[in-house]
Amino acid sequence: MVSYKELLEQRQALELQIEEARRREMAEALAQVRALVADYALTPEDVFPPARGSRSSASGSKVAPKYRNPATGETWTGRGKPPKWIQGQDRDQFLIRD
Repeated sequence: MVSYKELLEQRQALELQIEEARRREMAEALAQVRALVADYALTPEDVFPPARGSRSSASGSKVAPKYRNPATGETWTGRGKPPKWIQGQDRDQFLIRD
């Protein structure tokens, strides 16, 4: 039967072998990746596309108002729940014309 100390020594030797194999194989993998990137003129976006759920840079930006209340000057973009001053009315009369 193998003793506890012998097993610890074996584990240490294996961990060293594992680390050496990892370094060697990682160097080979990096060389392959660099060659492919150079051969195909790949960009970081080609290799690492944005995540699916990520928002574009335009999301969350301000939208120009489309309607104005002539009595108060309050504006509304036409998005979301309409304000009380425009509900149930013809919206054309509130359009902001440039």
